[in-house]
Amino acid sequence: MSFSIAFVAGVTPTKWTRIWNDRRPDVPLSAFRTEPAEQIAVLHDGRADVSLVRLPIDDTNLSVINLYNEIPVVVASKDHETLQAETVLLADLAGEHLLQNPDDVPEWRDIADEIREGTRRALPPMRDLDETMEQVAAGVGIIIVPHGVARLYGRKDVVSRPVTGVADTQIALAWITRETSDDIEEFIGIVRGRSRQSSRTDAGAAAASADTEEAPVHSDGRPGKPPRKPKKTDKAKAAAKAIRVAAAKAKPAVRKRTESSPGRTRPTKNPNKGKGRGH
Repeated sequence: MSFSIAFVAGVTPTKWTRIWNDRRPDVPLSAFRTEPAEQIAVLHDGRADVSLVRLPIDDTNLSVINLYNEIPVVVASKDHETLQAETVLLADLAGEHLLQNPDDVPEWRDIADEIREGTRRALPPMRDLDETMEQVAAGVGIIIVPHGVARLYGRKDVVSRPVTGVADTQIALAWITRETSDDIEEFIGIVRGRSRQSSRTDAGAAAASADTEEAPVHSDGRPGKPPRKPKKTDKAKAAAKAIRVAAAKAKPAVRKRTESSPGRTRPTKNPNKGKGRGH
């Protein structure tokens, strides 16, 4: 038995896979990257148990949990004048040539000069993002992509900047609802940051034994010793102590004698001290 994770470009599942390997060494884990067109196909054809996808997707028969948002960035050649600022306004990119399908960035499409004027030229042949980045580095045009994608395909001769006016993208975890398993539940707990003790399986066990005291847990996750059940001798000792306390409270209070004089705030000299020394 094994567990398979697919992830779209720009997602780094290393942290989650490391936790899985620590918690579930009995279940081998495999992870592989998918293209956007295949990010849910790998679920339907059985290549992956879960898929880390970039929304939107067709979620028919799928369960989807949103994980985090990605900020959009514009990528251009290193000497591009517009990208000298720390953040770029979308309006400042209206006159640029986008090396993507304009429908991929509708916010840019709606303000682009080349779309409005009908002067948009055909895109050069580009088989993948590596080749697209070569065109960007050469100054042919720009792309607007999620930050994770720009980081993955980054080069020394291009620069990326956050761009305002373009919606964030969302990364989510998806799986086929009817195939939800204990392993999938375990991975859901991992990506949500639940500890080993707070997994759904443990939560169910805790609910079944809600009337028992929970065993302590060490800082490294190892279960501690269960709490010691009180012995009969302990109960007897407690009962005897309660009787002694009650008896002591029942005794009449005895007022202590006050040796010092009323109102005295500091010691006084002994009047007999020093006599017999020739005075």
